[in-house]
Amino acid sequence: MAASWRLGCDPRLLRYLVGFPGRRSVGLVKGALGWSVSRGANWRWFHSTQWLRGDPIKILMPSLSPTMEEGNIVKWLKKEGEAVSAGDALCEIETDKAVVTLDASDDGILAKIVVEEGSKNIRLGSLIGLIVEEGEDWKHVEIPKDVGPPPPVSKPSEPRPSPEPQISIPVKKEHIPGTLRFRLSPAARNILEKHSLDASQGTATGPRGIFTKEDALKLVQLKQTGKITESRPTPAPTATPTAPSPLQATAGPSYPRPVIPPVSTPGQPNAVGTFTEIPASNIRRVIAKRLTESKSTVPHAYATADCDLGAVLKVRQDLVKDDIKVSVNDFIIKAAAVTLKQMPDVNVSWDGEGPKQLPFIDISVAVATDKGLLTPIIKDAAAKGIQEIADSVKALSKKARDGKLLPEEYQGGSFSISNLGMFGIDEFTAVINPPQACILAVGRFRPVLKLTEDEEGNAKLQQRQLITVTMSSDSRVVDDELATRFLKSFKANLENPIRLA
Repeated sequence: MAASWRLGCDPRLLRYLVGFPGRRSVGLVKGALGWSVSRGANWRWFHSTQWLRGDPIKILMPSLSPTMEEGNIVKWLKKEGEAVSAGDALCEIETDKAVVTLDASDDGILAKIVVEEGSKNIRLGSLIGLIVEEGEDWKHVEIPKDVGPPPPVSKPSEPRPSPEPQISIPVKKEHIPGTLRFRLSPAARNILEKHSLDASQGTATGPRGIFTKEDALKLVQLKQTGKITESRPTPAPTATPTAPSPLQATAGPSYPRPVIPPVSTPGQPNAVGTFTEIPASNIRRVIAKRLTESKSTVPHAYATADCDLGAVLKVRQDLVKDDIKVSVNDFIIKAAAVTLKQMPDVNVSWDGEGPKQLPFIDISVAVATDKGLLTPIIKDAAAKGIQEIADSVKALSKKARDGKLLPEEYQGGSFSISNLGMFGIDEFTAVINPPQACILAVGRFRPVLKLTEDEEGNAKLQQRQLITVTMSSDSRVVDDELATRFLKSFKANLENPIRLA
């Protein structure tokens, strides 16, 4: 009791005295033994010294997916001054795949929110908040000097105009006042120089005011008919260019098309020739980056086959009678998984050095969301039944559209399926999702009349429900012969649902 009273009832000193030193035990011992601590002024001075306060716990922008380079703070779930425990949700972070909740790793008090909610493009490792231990003065916590708040990159600052260099303008590049200046295509420039013509004598009809070859040829025809004369630039005295006044800028001749279209003003009607910048989410940027890398680095090969869905549709109708709702896409996922189990040489990936055969069969299913295309994974699809696959697809698709997918629910996968049949697409080709080696593009099933023979050998027309599938494969690991055999086995499995049991 005496020690507790004389030390101001500081719980951290009590922990040390009873044999439970904290992370600041050394500092506390020095304070306890080096100075006399008593009530009154010394007590207040003891609690106000900086050495008594420890360093706050830093909350850094974490890496929540293998391809994540930066994230957005969607919402803070705790306020400054609120107590947090290990495992409590601190904030929601938008990654390149989904919106993920960041949990606290220590107990304490959220002392400082460094990056406000709504901030975008926060680099990995940037400081976003601070936590202090209970009992510390969270209101006066200081941001560590070694880690400052990240610079705002969501709204780039306007570049300052640099001073114009004091240089002489060559005679060939001299712009005569009163004449138009155009962006010339290489072919148009050669024609104009050959015939001693100037682009200002004609009209630019190319995109964004480019003076094209056709525009130059029209000038040549006008010159040959005598409607225009040669135009050679006259030497002008060397002068330092000066910025035109606003009156001169507005009084100049108007272009048929703007050379560089101006950016439109938000909230106002777009003027002629303007455009509106569309902000890209992290998901959109990563999708664009990965698709570009895939098409430019992966040698795509394509194989197409038509599958008869008559038996699948009949089984589906029988399941509906038992109140079991499954889709055709669920049968396609199951057929692909069974075929991969039968042909493990296709269940491979390319890691940059060589092929790797995967021990698991996880099917990535493309789901369209407002933020982009996501691919949640059906784990161990070959061992699941049709109804179990259907339930998994529904649950994961909802989480994907709500932005609630967990990293383990979309990372990995050994084979992808993209189905655009519900949008009325007959067939298409899809881009491989590295490091996977294959993706199956599925179109809609459609009625087709086919000539068949009955039991007596008589020819007759019969309506069949066909679906077209196209497999994109990485030629480095799945060659054309292997891809063809895979589609043949896939077709047999899908057309005979009994094989999927």
